[in-house]
Parts: sequence; C-alpha cells; structure tokens
Amino acid sequence: MSETMLAAISFDANGLVAAIAQQHDTGEVLMMAWMSRDSVAETLATGQVCYWSRSRKALWRKGESSGQTQRLVDMRLDCDGDTLLLLVDQTGVACHTGRHNCFFRAIRDEQLAEIAAPEIDPAKLYAHG
Repeated sequence: MSETMLAAISFDANGLVAAIAQQHDTGEVLMMAWMSRDSVAETLATGQVCYWSRSRKALWRKGESSGQTQRLVDMRLDCDGDTLLLLVDQTGVACHTGRHNCFFRAIRDEQLAEIAAPEIDPAKLYAHG
C-alpha cells in the first residue's frame, strides 16, 4: 500500500508535499505541515505521523519533544496528487503555541484577532523534549 501511495504523490521541486491534519472524528482542521517521501513512508509504516521540518531540514515526528502526538487513522490524496489529508487522532494540542489547532487567528472587524487561547503554556510543551 505505501508504495502505491508514494507513487501517486506529486512531490514539489524540494521533494515535499503539503499535508493537512484533520481530527478524524470531529472534522476539526488542526494544522498544515510538509511531508517528504521518507516521512510519508514512515507515517504509513508506523501509524504515527511524521512530517518534514523545513527549518531543521530533518524528519519531525509529531510529539517527539512535546508529547502531543498524532496517530494516523487514514491518509488521503487530493485529485492533483499534490496535497495530503491526514485524518488523525490528536493527543493533546496540535499547535506549538499551546492551542488546540494552528488556526486561532481570524479577521474580525478588519482586524486580526486571536479567537482561541492557549490550552497549555508553550514552554511546558517542550520541557520534556
């Protein structure tokens, strides 16, 4: 199965594909990140979501330093083959800011407003990493 999925993905010039993580049972969009061929293969093999960190230029196993993990429920590929939808079971918060998801800012009255407060202090997320 993983080779079939990998062959269908259109990775960009940097060898990456956009990946949207969505909570499998509620439909809440949690975050967007990038995946490489290796991170897709690892995710499919282990069931634990692994991304590619563009800043660190390394595999990023979601939760390895924060404990806020994502278990893969289903992986879907869009019609163009250039975006993945990861249906996940999120443990804890998904955002490094301590919020449940990364989409906590919205335009309100022509101003950028925070519409969700942190659920955990971000410094505490990485205390055990």
